[in-house]
Amino acid sequence: MQLSNTSKYAIRILSYIAKNEDKKLQNAKELSEILEIPYKFLTKIMTDLVNKEFILSIRGREGGYKLARSASTISVLDILNAFNELTHFSECILGSQTCDPQKKCILHDQWAKPRTLIKQMFAETTLEKIEGEDFKT
Repeated sequence: MQLSNTSKYAIRILSYIAKNEDKKLQNAKELSEILEIPYKFLTKIMTDLVNKEFILSIRGREGGYKLARSASTISVLDILNAFNELTHFSECILGSQTCDPQKKCILHDQWAKPRTLIKQMFAETTLEKIEGEDFKT
């Protein structure tokens, strides 16, 4: 399973903001440099994150971005769902266009349990639980 760049960047952005929430508000230019995300792409994602109510945009000289709610209430699954990332998750692992319970591919039944476990992991992993300090990869 490969996540889109938008989803990967959104997770990295939100994780970074969550880990640095006790510091000053984060601005797009600094986030772009720290996270090594192209500025124009980052600002588009930030707009999406504001519209999807993950972050708040505070205007003014000392403005920037902060989480709209507690890091413990935002799961990776929430982020992936907001960016329609999991629509492809139910597709056939072998790429077959007709893989469903009635017309199964050869790995359909074997893929069902891992797919469920991955979704569960995404649901249980909140921004608060994400570990690590390298937000660039």
